[in-house]
Amino acid sequence: SLAGFGSLMQDVLWCFSQVKGTIDIGVAEADIISTVEFNHTGELLATGDKGGRVVIFQREQESKNQPHRRGEYNVYSTFQSHEPEFDYLKSLEIEEKINKIRWLPQQNAAYFLLSTNDKTVKLWKVSERDKRPEGYNLKDEDGRLRDPSMITMLRVPVLRPMDLMVEATPRRVFANAHTYHINSISVNSDYETYMSADDLRINLWNFEITNQSFNIVDIKPANMEELTEVITAAEFHPHHCNTFVYSSSKGTIRLCDMRTSALCDRHAKFFEEPEDPSNRSFFSEIISSISDVKFSHSGRYIMTRDYLTVKVWDLNMENRPIETYQVHDYLRSKLCSLYENDCIFDKFECVWNGSDSVIMTGSYNNFFRMFDRNTKRDVTLEASRENSKPRAILKPRKVCVGGKRRKDEISVDSLDFSKKILHTAWHPSENIIAVAATNNLYIFQDKVN
Repeated sequence: SLAGFGSLMQDVLWCFSQVKGTIDIGVAEADIISTVEFNHTGELLATGDKGGRVVIFQREQESKNQPHRRGEYNVYSTFQSHEPEFDYLKSLEIEEKINKIRWLPQQNAAYFLLSTNDKTVKLWKVSERDKRPEGYNLKDEDGRLRDPSMITMLRVPVLRPMDLMVEATPRRVFANAHTYHINSISVNSDYETYMSADDLRINLWNFEITNQSFNIVDIKPANMEELTEVITAAEFHPHHCNTFVYSSSKGTIRLCDMRTSALCDRHAKFFEEPEDPSNRSFFSEIISSISDVKFSHSGRYIMTRDYLTVKVWDLNMENRPIETYQVHDYLRSKLCSLYENDCIFDKFECVWNGSDSVIMTGSYNNFFRMFDRNTKRDVTLEASRENSKPRAILKPRKVCVGGKRRKDEISVDSLDFSKKILHTAWHPSENIIAVAATNNLYIFQDKVN
């Protein structure tokens, strides 16, 4: 049950495990985590990094001897998903960095996930093997082919137990369909199709067809000098396979219905909040750009994240959001320096909890924020190795804007902008969250009494 989230806001989070403390996979650029995603049951957690690797963690099963171990995630499989490539026609290097991972619902014993870099989407199958066949007719036990003339009897192969082996095999490669960098992939609720979005186009794919896709959104102008906005994120509705949304760098959201026309150039609904003229500044357009858009699990609401706020929109009300949460409003006075160090272009993600009652997003100094939509309470927490020992309770953090600073507060001038929480994930049915801080992955669970 998620009804006990009050204790989560009071006692904040209980760090039960960080997969052997903190999952520290190194400090190189390639080891920086670039995406985090739970599967539909929450039993598996996948991370992708800038080195093109995918690491999957599996939740430990509860044992009578160690009931507290239920919930710990340990490494299940690691594989290289993407390699660096070079586009010879455009003389451009294509990074191996994993931009997004999306799980498909489990249909059999194997698991399937989509992973993408800037240009290519791959469908991976992750399966287990704990038996091996023995007693081949044409091969000896070492796998060498036998002389057919020496085979005098027919043997029936048998399956023998072996140590569990997890295999990751690429089943499909969806390539050569994007001119610009892919920023989003989303699996449709029909589980037959998915979409991939780049800066100017959104393509619809069938899982069985790799050599062609269908272009459903194209905002590229005839003259690129007339370009005024780009697509920043896109997602399918969780229940209606014909509906999807995409956000733009202008802070707008478009809801499209694929039943109206093959090319969704005309939106069904257009969500935009009028700008307050008193807040207008040089940075207004930059900070209004939406970096992430997510449907609620119910499908009734849309959540968007821009640089300073998280907003919740009702699908039935287009003119303004029904809720606005300030993530780090104390940075408003720092926008000039944030522009100079390029931090103002950071793309923060946002996630819902399983019941859509709480939302979470990241900030700087390895802080991440939680907002309870029912009680309107919020909390700032820190993911750091110093503060996060196994089974320790995280303490709320507060940022002091000016004047006298209390003992437990941190000054806004002391924030470390190189430490940022861009990627987070929430277990689909329990209060378990995963937070990626540079090359460390933190997993937290609410306090168990």
